[in-house]
Amino acid sequence: MSNHYDLISIGAGSGGLSIAERAASYGAKVAVIENKELGGTCVNVGCVPKKVMWYAAGVAQGLMDAQDYGFDVDLEGDAGKLNWKKLVDKRENYIGGILDWYDGYLGGAGVEVIEGGAKFLDNKTIEVDVDGEKITYTADNIVIASGGRPIIPANIEGSELGLNSDGFFQELHDIQPKKVVVVGGGYIALELAMLMDGLGSDVSVLHQGWPVLEGFDSTIQAALSQQMKDDGLKRYHDEIISKVVDQGEGPDGLKQVTIEFEDGTKITDVDSLIWAIGRRPNTDNIGLENTDVEVSPRGTVVVDDYEKTTVDGIYAIGDIIGKAPLTPVAIAAGRRLGDRLYGGKPERKMSYDDIATVMFTHPPIGTIGMSEEKALEVYGDDVANGGIKVYKTDFVPMYHTMTRHKVKTHMKLIVQGENEKIVGCHIIGLGADEMLQGFAVAIRMGATKADFDDTIAIHPVSAEELVTMK
Repeated sequence: MSNHYDLISIGAGSGGLSIAERAASYGAKVAVIENKELGGTCVNVGCVPKKVMWYAAGVAQGLMDAQDYGFDVDLEGDAGKLNWKKLVDKRENYIGGILDWYDGYLGGAGVEVIEGGAKFLDNKTIEVDVDGEKITYTADNIVIASGGRPIIPANIEGSELGLNSDGFFQELHDIQPKKVVVVGGGYIALELAMLMDGLGSDVSVLHQGWPVLEGFDSTIQAALSQQMKDDGLKRYHDEIISKVVDQGEGPDGLKQVTIEFEDGTKITDVDSLIWAIGRRPNTDNIGLENTDVEVSPRGTVVVDDYEKTTVDGIYAIGDIIGKAPLTPVAIAAGRRLGDRLYGGKPERKMSYDDIATVMFTHPPIGTIGMSEEKALEVYGDDVANGGIKVYKTDFVPMYHTMTRHKVKTHMKLIVQGENEKIVGCHIIGLGADEMLQGFAVAIRMGATKADFDDTIAIHPVSAEELVTMK
């Protein structure tokens, strides 16, 4: 059997599977190489299991809200108590169904799956360790879609006693940790912290001097910080961890640790320390040193606007190029690359401007375009000369007017120039995750504030505030 293909994807995550499926649909001979589960981070230890847990935390809050709506819900004793193992088992069964679907779908789509670790031998040849046997493969086009991995700090004594975000989903199967410490201030850290708080764990968040949601609009940063405070999450802003000490097994069978800070204070009896301090691109273990592919000092692969590397016939997509580490971005880039290479659409490419994204905190955050701070830096504040103007509002949504647990909604539109083209839209609040998709279409099409104003509001919903804002 020939080991030569039209296209090989290194990695079978969201990006790798997308380029493989699209190329195969045009008749290309395609293979994907993967040494872990199909679907990559998103399906197995990222978006999918996270969203299931986020829903569960929402149900927990809903049980309490139900009392305020007049339902006789007794939450004392075991009533309303979470069966952690049942939740995790159902989550894993759901993921298993997706993986089973992949097995059948990829074969039917004409995509061959090669199980093993891939390593470049040169610009055209890949070696794969398949069950201890080293087999070489060549391809006209090779796509690097190897994704990234979470970081655990190497300079903190005892850091290995904690889990990274992958480990949170891989190892906490049977027992819910009662006392959780999350280190970090970005997407993953705050999503995990808030869902565990919603599920009833005692949660502390350690920022270690870093701001919450660095790079996000200041309104979003402030609103989420206030909500965390209102919900009782403990936050340590500037305390720096000096070491982590093993306390042995706790009463529930989970390993407990003590976190010691440089100032001498400590947090004891922590049965789940989660590091969520960033991710490293998987480019240091695939033999790129044997190629002419340029890698940045941060470990990301250098590509042009068409995801082409510094080597003809080698492309890179997804988290490893460092542009927008989001699953839908990797999928879109993969499909567009397939269209270019095999679909007769040479100019079809991925735009990295105005990418809408949602963060599944409680409440969720939806954002697209520039923050107010970035827009001021780029355009200034003189509207007559192309500067920006800001419209914003905040309110308690109708749902929470009936509940003791008040969760405010904040919305902001950033417009530029005299025609008030919308260059930024930021929402935090109930339903933000669902409402942003439609508004993102309008903003990508160049909508102005007048376009929003001329759109008849749907009433009564929170989203109407975006088309009635003054």
